[in-house]
Amino acid sequence: MRKIIIAIDGYSACGKSTTAKEVARILGYRYIDSGAMYRAVTHHFLERHVALTNPKEVARALGEVSVQFHLSAKGDNETFLNGLNVEKKIRKMRISEHVSPVSALREVRVAMVEQQRKMGKEKGIVMDGRDIGTVVFPEAELKLFLTADMLTRAFRRQKELLEKGDLVDLDTILENLTVRDTIDSTRAESPLRKADDALGLDTSHITIDEQVDEVVRLALSRIIRPRAGRP
Repeated sequence: MRKIIIAIDGYSACGKSTTAKEVARILGYRYIDSGAMYRAVTHHFLERHVALTNPKEVARALGEVSVQFHLSAKGDNETFLNGLNVEKKIRKMRISEHVSPVSALREVRVAMVEQQRKMGKEKGIVMDGRDIGTVVFPEAELKLFLTADMLTRAFRRQKELLEKGDLVDLDTILENLTVRDTIDSTRAESPLRKADDALGLDTSHITIDEQVDEVVRLALSRIIRPRAGRP
């Protein structure tokens, strides 16, 4: 059976990562969390006190960054930065508050896109992010763009943070999501947008299982028949 690339883009807290992980597991594909890569870079920049307005500092810090993904003993996808597991650290609210300005930098996006394309060279991957279908893999056989209403997204993010031991009030999360949406959608370099050939999926009122079932159904239709076909 031929392998394809599945690109899942969309706004924060729409279920992109959770859905992508499960779809990859069901299909036996490799899951790549592009958002975690930008979070890892953000963590590195914050630790090094990198001034985002200083191109030399940015270039120097980027030259020190190597991001990999490894499966834990439980089968969870974990992010490693320069050989160290930073999965828990990069999910903190502190990183969420700084990741959009960092990921908006052209130098950062060029470096991460290069790594992402190398990861997807052999196909058989599911990658989620904000520019996967438009920039990283414009040739992807299946492209999806996930959305959800703001309050639903905020509740989901709050629950996700709480499960990691990070209690954040809803207003703070709503403000963070609004700011991130604005930065991600209006940045000059690889802005968040729906690819012309991407399928939209509103996740406001469906479960993760329903999201996964739909994406798997669409993926199988692309695997079995040419990309030009439609479900």
